[in-house]
Amino acid sequence: MAGSCLLSFSGIQCPPSGLLGLQEDVILFYQSCPAPSQWIQFVLREEKGLEIQDLFSRIMKKFFRSIKKKAQLSSCPSLDPSESSSSNSKDIRDTGSSSSILTSSNAPGYRFWFRDLGKLHKAASVGDLAKVQRHLLFKKHDLNKRDKEHRTPLHLACANGYPDVVSLLVERKCKLNIRDSENRSPLIKAVQSQHEECATILLENKAEPNLVDINKNTALHYAVCGHNVSLVIKLLEHKANTEAQNKDGHTPLLLAITENNPEMVSILLRKGADVNAADKFQRTALMLAVGGEPTGIVSILLQYDVDLSCQDIYGMTAEGYASCSGYSIHYELISQYKNQRNRKKLIFPEISCPERISAVQFS
Repeated sequence: MAGSCLLSFSGIQCPPSGLLGLQEDVILFYQSCPAPSQWIQFVLREEKGLEIQDLFSRIMKKFFRSIKKKAQLSSCPSLDPSESSSSNSKDIRDTGSSSSILTSSNAPGYRFWFRDLGKLHKAASVGDLAKVQRHLLFKKHDLNKRDKEHRTPLHLACANGYPDVVSLLVERKCKLNIRDSENRSPLIKAVQSQHEECATILLENKAEPNLVDINKNTALHYAVCGHNVSLVIKLLEHKANTEAQNKDGHTPLLLAITENNPEMVSILLRKGADVNAADKFQRTALMLAVGGEPTGIVSILLQYDVDLSCQDIYGMTAEGYASCSGYSIHYELISQYKNQRNRKKLIFPEISCPERISAVQFS
């Protein structure tokens, strides 16, 4: 067949519905590679009267749009309060009694049987400060006692957003970094549930900001996905790690790009995030950015020392991504960046020679 072309990509569930519907120009020819990589072959029919380059551009534009949507849905850690682990969900049954259970509507961040909780856990989970004080006064309850999901009273107060209870528990010297059955600390729960005041109390009392949960997400990952700029800044001020990678290899910067948030990208870069960080498929920040619609993120990235020679696991560079994405502005921006760097090398050739850098700087 004339004009055939083999394309291979990672992280795509086959068949990608966004790529079907290119009339008869594209034939889904083969798909059967085990996770984490799926391979898709497309045979491009030159005899249909459409130029191969135009057809390829159409395919890639649809591909990048579908991969962008997929990244936004799957790569960002869940902030939906109703989403919990299977171990938590299986505890939720229809009892016919609304008073016996706390559901996602009134207990963001956790789902559990209210009657299964101890007295201190119950009081903390509903923000009953007076009861918490009374239980602590008689010293009959362990501040750090865990329920069957390894949650402490502090976990529940943070997840449900009761800063006065959080303050009291912290004053009584409860442990700040105990983790629940999903490896989430009280700080992670506060950030995940978007309770900034609770998170601030924990940070000011030296809670560890770089603990990771079962998906290797840190509090900073959740803050980025929650688009919470002030909380991101607070975490960074308390030495949150900008290079922490979750199970997908995403740093907070890469998540900010998949979330299409230029402001967050700028903040993280100004705080020293690695502009050349790559995910588990070796896709860099720039590769992810050029695959999406123009939002200014590519221009922001190119203000830093971007390495255009980086390749993903299939040997594709950011420039290659840009040429295939269907957005000519991205390719033009990268070309301008390359030209500027080449001009600098011509004007200051000695800067590219490591052994001569000190002489240039101090002469």
